[in-house]
This record gives sequence, C-alpha cells and structure tokens, in this order.
Amino acid sequence: MAQAGALVEALKRALKAKGITYARAAKGLGLSETSVKRMFSRRDFTLKRLDQICELAGIDFSALSRLMLEDAGRVSRLTVHQEKEIVSDTKLLLVALCAVSHWTFEEIVGAYRFSEAECIRCLTRLDRLGVIDLQPGNRIRLRISPSFTLLPGGPLQRFFKAHVQDEYLDANFDGAGELMLFVSGALSKTSSAAMVSRLQRVANEFSEMNNDDAERPSAERHGASMLVAIRPWEPRAFRELRRPQPSAAKGFIQPGLQLSEAYRRLSRR
Repeated sequence: MAQAGALVEALKRALKAKGITYARAAKGLGLSETSVKRMFSRRDFTLKRLDQICELAGIDFSALSRLMLEDAGRVSRLTVHQEKEIVSDTKLLLVALCAVSHWTFEEIVGAYRFSEAECIRCLTRLDRLGVIDLQPGNRIRLRISPSFTLLPGGPLQRFFKAHVQDEYLDANFDGAGELMLFVSGALSKTSSAAMVSRLQRVANEFSEMNNDDAERPSAERHGASMLVAIRPWEPRAFRELRRPQPSAAKGFIQPGLQLSEAYRRLSRR
C-alpha cells in the first residue's frame, strides 16, 4: 500500500510538472474527469493505463522511480519534540497550517498581521523542524507527505481537543460545503476494518484536492477542515447502566455456555 501511494504521488508530480490537469489527462486517456480522479484516489491502475499516463507526462519508469525516491524522503508523522514546538507558538502554528494549505509567503503576510520578518522567522523555524524547505524568494516546499497524520495523543492532537474541538463542533453544519453525520451500530471486526479503509480513502481524496487546488488563486480557496473518526465506543452514561457481567470463577453460567457443560464444571469443584 505504501508503494502504491508513492507511485500515485510521483505520477501526480510528473503530470503537474507538465501542467497536465485531471481534465486534460481524462481527454488524453479517453475517460471522464471523474473516472480519472477516482483512479488516482483509489490507486487503481492497470499496467496499460500506467504506461499511458507516463506517456502523457513524458516520463519513463526510471524517472518515475527517482520521483518515488524523492517522495520517500518526506515525513508522514512528526516527533513529539516537533509537534510540541509547533503548538508552543500560536503564530508558528498558524504559519504551519498555512504552509500545509499551500499558501505562499505573500498570501500569509497579506492575510494576517505578520511583518515579513516575523513570517520569515516562523518559516525558518519550520524549515529547521523539517516541516518545510524554505527556498530562495521565500518559496515554501512541503517536506511532509500527503498521508501525514498527527501523533495519537501527541501535542497537536491534545491542542485540538483542548482549544479547537468544542469550537469546531459548535455549529449546525447546514451551510454550503458543510456536513455532519453521526451514525451508530454494531459492526464485526471485518466490517470495522473495511470502514476504516474507506474513511482513509476519503482522507486521501481530501489531501489530493488540497494539492490540486493549490494552483487556483487564493481568492477561490477557503480554509476547510474535515474530522473523520470511527472507533468501538459506548457513551460513559450508557456504560454506567450496564449490569455487572457474571463471573465463571464464582460459579455463574456464562452467556452461551451449555447447561450441561456448566454443571460438569461446577461438579469438579
């Protein structure tokens, strides 16, 4: 799966370098734009289709391999130290989020109360932390991968829970581009694993759209956050109403245990 992701990202970089959009690729492949987007998001390529895309991008497999190696150097998760330093400074955190959203130096300074010197200091710290490469002309190149995730229970996740979570959820989610769904049921381990995989694909599509829209003018883009979560869970108030489970050690019959088997176990005591 990791290799498939690296291949897709390398292909996208090759197409982007040639100025080839999904719409243009779709025309060259004789497919709809939706089909091409789905193919990239699901990482579903036949060898023939892969060869066709490489031809469109004007790249051979050896050059594609080199791009994959470059992408392999990107980080998919920060260390505790890196996350801790980022959340320790509100301005640094803001600049980091802008960088992840593909804002330029000029857009950050134009939108927020930063002097150029302040913004450069923040970008320099992010460069030192390994989040970006600060290039000549204050150009920003991300060093984190599209599959980047927060450390579970790490400083950034704790910051979100303490300072952002309640504000984020305090909305009706009924406006344009807004949606909130809460569904509950009982799933098997197989179904839970399948659902996690599907949600991960949705998150991958979000990252791809974020990268694709980076070429659009900033006036056509707006900040968007998506919270995707699933886990085995029961509200604490419900758990407190559960009856104590019988214990076999005390001689009670376990649910699903045949009466004859229970009697045989008790008779041996």
